[in-house]
Order: sequence, then structure tokens, then C-alpha cells
Amino acid sequence: MRKKTFAAAVLLAAATLTLSACGSGGDDKDASPVSAVGEDSAARGAATVLDQPFAKPDLVLTDTTGKKYDLRKETAGHPTLLYFGYTHCPDVCPLTMNNIAVAKKQLPAAMQEKLRVVFVTTDPARDTSAALGTWLKGIDSQVVGLTGGFPAIQTAARGVGISIEAPHKDKNGKIVSTHGTQVVAFSPKTDAGYLLYGEDATVDDYAKDLPKIINGQKP
Repeated sequence: MRKKTFAAAVLLAAATLTLSACGSGGDDKDASPVSAVGEDSAARGAATVLDQPFAKPDLVLTDTTGKKYDLRKETAGHPTLLYFGYTHCPDVCPLTMNNIAVAKKQLPAAMQEKLRVVFVTTDPARDTSAALGTWLKGIDSQVVGLTGGFPAIQTAARGVGISIEAPHKDKNGKIVSTHGTQVVAFSPKTDAGYLLYGEDATVDDYAKDLPKIINGQKP
């Protein structure tokens, strides 16, 4: 199911940022505003640069090896791309992760070592550590896959302006997970999420921007 959600500004006269979601089946509908994007926020190519960066979620989940992973601790001081999605997604999730993986492979080895790419499932009941590991192995085995309790995942997503819903069955009885499809980029200098990429971001977009993100710069 693709639905439109909106990130509304809480500042005076602030602009809104349209967010999308992926899945299959069901009717389009609008969700409540979930994040603050100031009026000075600006799109620079594929990226939206936030004038009020997001704090990195205080999130401890389980990685693909079954070990606890503290997002803030493990990614501190590293350029980090964070995405919320699920392995049974028919379209946007695999495309987004593959685009990032292909762009990442174009980087010099030293830059690849610095970059952290984190995929947090929105469908933890099906996306076990083993399932995440198998799925990510086909994309980029260096991506950190995380699973855990849905309430904690939903709270973390909302903290960076992304709305997700609990997995549910559509009218055909298929389980779907509706979620915002933005990639949040965190600066290695501040550990704050200062860039948003939509589902239309291409391999070329990421390839062009990643060197600057890794250096803590704006694209």
C-alpha cells in the first residue's frame, strides 16, 4: 500500500514535507503530522537539508547475529544512513537498499569503512535476525539489520519524522507494513540527522552525495 503522510512544521509559517509509504493493497489515506521541518529547510538535489536536525534515536535492538546493537553507541562519530522497511516489501525497500549498496561500492575503501548503513525492520514478527541476515546478504552484507519490539521501533521512527504502522492484513489477506520511505543521513560531526532522501533518490544521487556525507558536509 502506498499512502501519503505529511511532516508538518511546528514553527510559525513553516513548510510541510510530503512523505510516502510502501506496501501493497488497500486505500490511500492521510496520516497525522509526525515531524517538524522548519521553513528554512531546503532541497539540494535529491536531499532535503533540515534546518533543525533530528537527534539520533536512542534505540537498542537485535542485529542479524542475534546480538544487541545500540544504535547511538555503535554509530557514534560515523556517517550513518538509517532506513525503516521490511524484507517482504515488493518494491521501494529493496530498490532503496540496492541503490545505496551500489553507490556505496563506488566509494574508496576507506570511505566505505567509515560509513554505516542501518536497516530497521517495520515487520519484526517476520523479520527475525536470520531472515534479515539472509535478505541483506543479497544486497550488502555490511548493512546492519535490526529487529526487536515494534513499539520501540515505531517510537524511534517517529523521532526522525517517519510514520510507521503495525503490520496488518490487507483485503486479500496479505500481511503488509505501511511506513515512510525516507532515508535519514546522520552527520559524523554532530551525530544528528540533517538530510532526508525520498524514495526517488537514485544510485547517482547517493554516489554524488555520499563523499560529502562521510565528511559531514551538506550535499
